[in-house]
Amino acid sequence: MDSYLAALPADQRRALEKLRRTIKAAAPKAEETISYAIPAYKYHGALIFFAAFKKHLGLYAVGKGLLKELSDELEAWEVRGTTIHFTPDKPLPATLVKKIVKLRIAENEARAKAKAAKR
Repeated sequence: MDSYLAALPADQRRALEKLRRTIKAAAPKAEETISYAIPAYKYHGALIFFAAFKKHLGLYAVGKGLLKELSDELEAWEVRGTTIHFTPDKPLPATLVKKIVKLRIAENEARAKAKAAKR
């Protein structure tokens, strides 16, 4: 992940380093990795991903149900599919990122618990 971030333009790198710190604070037990060639976090399966592109940054693996639940809070950003697009000049607030991560953790824990119960 350090190599991925180091290769970015300074403004994108700063924005994603802040996002990284926020995700790590919200999900301290999550494993940091690279998946699909982008930074990812795993906790009872895929948790959340982020990436940089020429004209935007993206936060991935946010389910459509979760996006619908948070639609009022996400009005200021473009949402495509299960991805939230943002820019270094208009980043996602740490409080919103933490909320998304905590909700994703709860989803993954519930799925893992249900899977374990079937055994």
